[in-house]
Amino acid sequence: MIIKIKNEELVRELIGEVKNFPKYTTQIINLANQNAQGTRPRVVGQLSELIQECPEKTYIGWKKWYLSKHPKAIENATEKITEMIDNLEKALKKIDKSMIKRWAEDLILEKTFVGLRFQEAILKKVAGIKNVDYRLAERAEESKGIDGLIGKTPVSIKPITYKLKKSLREEIRHKIIFYSKTKTGLEIDASEVLK
Repeated sequence: MIIKIKNEELVRELIGEVKNFPKYTTQIINLANQNAQGTRPRVVGQLSELIQECPEKTYIGWKKWYLSKHPKAIENATEKITEMIDNLEKALKKIDKSMIKRWAEDLILEKTFVGLRFQEAILKKVAGIKNVDYRLAERAEESKGIDGLIGKTPVSIKPITYKLKKSLREEIRHKIIFYSKTKTGLEIDASEVLK
């Protein structure tokens, strides 16, 4: 038997009061906080550790203990988030239907194409370093886990996290190029192919 407890019920049971906010406001505040980083450990402390360290086991006890340890935390977080809300408000005034259309095109067309076709860019880059041709895999090759060929060498292209998931690894009998996405593009480990 599965028992479910809704978030609102959890708050009511543990704290006694459920705060209500107007529709969409918490989404905007969350976005501002993500950008401002107002609730990061350097601003408010490492909360997961502090809650364990707190000798009090009630909400009132926690609140009192935390505020005695970090008396400016709420105020500092509020200031950072408020500043970002002001920035978002200014940005919001610059958004019109034309900008939204450009954004939608960028997401739906450009970013989707690049995101789904970056394997070819990896093949091209590594082939260029080796000074050989490349091609994407054909269907029959794809079914064998091959993403493309660099010269005559079949390769598989996998995210760097694949190295960590050895238990999930299917047996790949050809060379692997690992990649990770970064804010600025891709980082590629083609050492198996470039040996």
